[in-house]
Amino acid sequence: MRQTEPAGGALPPAFAQRMQRLLGADFSAFCEALARPQARGLRVNPCRIDPAAFAAAAPFALTPVPWAAEGFFYADTARPGRHPYHEAGVYYIQEPSAMAVGALADAQPGETVLDLCAAPGGKTTHLAGRMGGRGLLVANEIHAGRAAVLAQSVERMGVCNCLVLNETPERLASHYPGFFDKIIVDAPCSGEGMFRKQGNPAQDEWTPETPALCARRQADILDRAADMLRGGGTLVYSTCTFAPEENEGTLSRFLARHPDFSMVSCPAPCAQFAPARPDWVEDGDPSVAAAFRLWPHRLDGEGHFAAVLRKGGAPQQQPAPRGGADDADGRRLVLEQVRALPDGLVQRRGDRLYLLTDPRMCDTGRLRVRACGVALGTLRKNRLEPAHALAHALPLSAFRRVCDLPADDARVAGYLRGETFPWDGEKGWTAVAADGFVLGWGKCAGGVMKNHYPKGLRWTGR
Repeated sequence: MRQTEPAGGALPPAFAQRMQRLLGADFSAFCEALARPQARGLRVNPCRIDPAAFAAAAPFALTPVPWAAEGFFYADTARPGRHPYHEAGVYYIQEPSAMAVGALADAQPGETVLDLCAAPGGKTTHLAGRMGGRGLLVANEIHAGRAAVLAQSVERMGVCNCLVLNETPERLASHYPGFFDKIIVDAPCSGEGMFRKQGNPAQDEWTPETPALCARRQADILDRAADMLRGGGTLVYSTCTFAPEENEGTLSRFLARHPDFSMVSCPAPCAQFAPARPDWVEDGDPSVAAAFRLWPHRLDGEGHFAAVLRKGGAPQQQPAPRGGADDADGRRLVLEQVRALPDGLVQRRGDRLYLLTDPRMCDTGRLRVRACGVALGTLRKNRLEPAHALAHALPLSAFRRVCDLPADDARVAGYLRGETFPWDGEKGWTAVAADGFVLGWGKCAGGVMKNHYPKGLRWTGR
């Protein structure tokens, strides 16, 4: 085995030379780690089930990820993405090292939180699980296609208190000055930490100039994040790269530009986390050593970097949210299908109804909104056609009509493929579930469950 051949292919020579210079005697162990298969992980959704309870009864073996209470390793043969529980939002498949960011952020119920570079949604849904549906979570993605994937992840995991935006950091900063309690910046980077991953384009696209290009972009994003954070608020910065220029260098330069910010020395979530190395960059701020480096030869995960910073000063006074009136007729139509809704306003926009769990969701100005609160359904001649998002937003007990099947029942796989099946139930819209976890809607009529699982989500070739 050659040292410079990870599972994803041969390392770029300039990258290998730099890492050998930085790591010294650890370089061989680093290369050996990259040649091994990557660790596989999932993060259980605590809004669906207690993570430990799920791990004890899961249909595949799980072992805890030490740095994330909701996280678990699974074997490469398990294929959890092909199980109905995945479609029900019981868990999110996420690379284990990436779970460190949500653990360090530790979002709390009632907080106002921004995930600034949020797609595909792993960190957003981690934050949402810890917020428990309370407070306001804003998830932003600048690329429209990736924002659509983000919105889909938020919907599948049943997140009720999230506003998904497709905006630039500059436009967000103009709309939300000094607004957020916590901001997570999982910055676009050179992706060196993912070189082990098969099919990862970052390795093919990498050049010796890539880290400097990324560092300039990171500086712009962080400056706008600083504008949006309230006094006393917390900023979590992370990358999936080893490049000192994008990690310790980006942080040191940020601290020099923003003397009102300081590093937070928090306990390492795991003993295998290594301190950052400000000595690896010119004029490195010594306080940056409080950040963490996650090395693939020290733990079961990919390369990652994470830091927690705090903004000085007092919180800025925010204007009172506009809120709005509740649509009583719309609420009545929704409650014909479900027994109760989370707290919030039911609002009508055109022929569609939405539940806004926080009044600040009403004030989006000219921002490009991809999803807001919970889509409840579409009005059809004073009747409601319930939205798929509503099926994921509530526990099974909240639905008036239920079809709960064992997860291994052939009808469950058929439903996820878009098939109808016999069902002797009450006529009307029905929540179709697997082992108590709601998958989506069906409509029972004449002893048949008609399929209303969204066409774009249906299983194919299974």
